[in-house]
Amino acid sequence: MTSDFKGVRVCVAGLGVSGPPAARALLAHGAEVTVVDGGDDEGRRTAAAELERLGARVRLGGGATLPEGTELVVTSPGWRPDAPLLVAAAEAGLPVLGDVELAWRLRPPGQAWLAVTGTNGKTTTVRMLAEMLLADGRRAVAAGNVGTSLVDVVTAEPAYEVVAVELSSFQLHWSSTVVPYAGTVLNVAPDHIDWHGDLEAYAADKGRVYAPGTIAVANADDELSVRLADQAREPAARAAFTLGTPRPGELGVVEDLLVDRAFVDDPERTAEELGTLADVVPYAPHNVANALAAAALARAYGVAPGSVRAGLRAFRPDPHRMTAVATLGEVGYVDDSKATNPHAAAASLAAYDSIVWIAGGLLKGADVDDLVAVAAGRLRAAVLLGADRARIADALHRHAPHVPIIEVPETEPRAAMEAAVHAARAAAHPGDTVLLAPAAASLDMYRNYNVRGDTFTDLVRGLTPKH
Repeated sequence: MTSDFKGVRVCVAGLGVSGPPAARALLAHGAEVTVVDGGDDEGRRTAAAELERLGARVRLGGGATLPEGTELVVTSPGWRPDAPLLVAAAEAGLPVLGDVELAWRLRPPGQAWLAVTGTNGKTTTVRMLAEMLLADGRRAVAAGNVGTSLVDVVTAEPAYEVVAVELSSFQLHWSSTVVPYAGTVLNVAPDHIDWHGDLEAYAADKGRVYAPGTIAVANADDELSVRLADQAREPAARAAFTLGTPRPGELGVVEDLLVDRAFVDDPERTAEELGTLADVVPYAPHNVANALAAAALARAYGVAPGSVRAGLRAFRPDPHRMTAVATLGEVGYVDDSKATNPHAAAASLAAYDSIVWIAGGLLKGADVDDLVAVAAGRLRAAVLLGADRARIADALHRHAPHVPIIEVPETEPRAAMEAAVHAARAAAHPGDTVLLAPAAASLDMYRNYNVRGDTFTDLVRGLTPKH
């Protein structure tokens, strides 16, 4: 399969974020495009009308079946391999590409990809990386699972020199020929097990970022990241990052300095200062790891040390990532609604000493025992809401029996969050942090984690100080 799609009958599966850009690009390359989606809401109908004006055929509703005569399927990343349309494609021996694979085949000559995957920290890392590249004078952009379509980026004019690419495990599953210039697996913890089947399959898809010919950057502090990098076939080079003192071939921390001992002329004897811990905002150990990962990819690409520091200083975190909302009566309120799995919540909980924890939602098959056991000494109280709140309560009973638990009964989403905020406020003492770090997805109650975080923030800002 090449990037010559002229006359090819292509089925684009899914009309969400990635489907329309893929369909538009394929039409521009002369493909005969049929888009299918099992939904039939107003947003999909609007997108369908636009694509039909461009020459595509669109089928909404009706179970999204494989159109007769299809020669190639381009799937949205969220579609599971056992979806009937994809099963039918496999049985027919048809090639199936993801949106990332399509973008790779359409990219302009010479464009480099610096790829980031992992369970947590991907978006922050690619945004830090993009700032470092821009500070170095490169024409660069952050794209992929970060929210900007890779297909749109690779077809942009003038062409981007280098792209900081966030890749989900779903996107990597459907990629076969992508070879990043450099890539990293930030960390691996149980997540999306309902999609992949088990942790090994999930990790294996993450490991696809270490393609032959890629500079493989591992997290030396994460066992699975190291293992996946060690298993990489014919990497162009190897490097790692660590929160400890770096050895030759690593980036790490020396006192309060971020230091490179990998991409220097003499790693055995010399090191390059890239910045300080004060340049990492918000400061937390997991965010320092994100900064070091971004720096490693930037340095692999030839970015100057001063540009790494300038990029860190220019970076502004996205909302709902350890965002300080307010301080009332010497109690801090922090929104980390993006902590949609236990691994992310663990990083958030580790950043504060005394916590009233608001948690709960959809655990997606993940276990919370280790999270609770490690955080037990930091918890003053726990306020639980959402579909899987009982599972978190059970873990607290086993591993943190001293922690008071307040369960919010099922009710309207805003009312539930309001009850949670007021319960957390009543449980908090001066010096505590009320932390929304759900450890779970939001879709049982909210449209997405942004809505969950916005609801929390709005309610906290409506509080008045206790007297």
